[in-house]
Amino acid sequence: MSDALLFTPLNALHLELGARMVPFAGYSMPLQYPAGLMAEHLHTRGKAGLFDVSHMGQLRVTPRSGTLEDAALALESLIPVDLAGLGTNRQRYGFLTNEKGGIRDDLMVANMGDWLFVVVNASCKTADTALMQEALGDRIVIETLADRALLALQGPEAVHVLADLCPEAASMRFMDAIEADVDGVRCTVTRSGYTGEDGFEIGIPAEHAEQIARALLADERVLPIGLGARDSLRLESGLCLYGNDLDETTTPVEAALTWAMQKSRREGGARAGGYPGADIIMAQARDGVSRLRVGLAAEGRAPVRGGTELFADAEGKQKVGVVTSGAFGPSVNAPVAMGYVATAYAAIGTVLYGALRGKFVPVQVRALPFVPPGFKR
Repeated sequence: MSDALLFTPLNALHLELGARMVPFAGYSMPLQYPAGLMAEHLHTRGKAGLFDVSHMGQLRVTPRSGTLEDAALALESLIPVDLAGLGTNRQRYGFLTNEKGGIRDDLMVANMGDWLFVVVNASCKTADTALMQEALGDRIVIETLADRALLALQGPEAVHVLADLCPEAASMRFMDAIEADVDGVRCTVTRSGYTGEDGFEIGIPAEHAEQIARALLADERVLPIGLGARDSLRLESGLCLYGNDLDETTTPVEAALTWAMQKSRREGGARAGGYPGADIIMAQARDGVSRLRVGLAAEGRAPVRGGTELFADAEGKQKVGVVTSGAFGPSVNAPVAMGYVATAYAAIGTVLYGALRGKFVPVQVRALPFVPPGFKR
């Protein structure tokens, strides 16, 4: 481990639990625990898994003057999502865009009543905060919640586990966001996550992170889960990883994320445009794009990893795309992947060929997600 790596408030607990630690986004993070990736993945799908995601950026946004709606409207100048219409105690997925319509980062925004709770990716949190400060510093106040941990409790048993420590959790809907006591500690609690399962993300004062993690792990339905299973879980669920499936050269239309842009922010809507790259994104939504993000299923047992080139022919003469994420999917007992392919080859059932160890392996375009979502509607 490099001396330059940062550590989450749960680092000592990870080591105590026998985690294999690896560098990730500048932090020392658990890749897996003694149970192993396969067991961790399947346990999360069947019961409940606990993830340390304290490396993520947590921001508190308030208006410099005026109302919370003013702060939401300010953020809408950077994010093509309806934030002004976001109800109290509700959360939305969104993304920061650049002048070419590319995605700077994807994020979550919650209306906590008198402030906006913004969660951004670890690798982008410094740049995101600087961008918001430079562009909107005269309209909003941005507080970096550096003294907070973030835990994700995911899986079909998550609600029953958390309700024992936080009774309010039981009545929350998918994408609800509240402040509540968890094991006697005031926390932010959102019914959301990154596995495709029902679950919660819990923002905790750092000094209480280990207390709450231990309380959750004391339940026999809960196992600690590392980055390895986190990746296979999100991939089976068709969820993007920033830096792999999304980046500054990829637009929301190409990434099949226009569902996250509400009608009011689309062409013809009440607050259409007004964010970086709006003209490009709206034109793509209207006229189409040359490539699209799709699900991909390879034959056999060997995964097609990120970076694998995709061809229209078995001889590898006509390149039509590239895999951006790939792994073995324990829940489907087969390789799963996502990537970008030329629109003409994006139809479900299209057979392409991935360059794998000097051979061209058949890969079929599949609908996403690979597993049914378990969100609480």
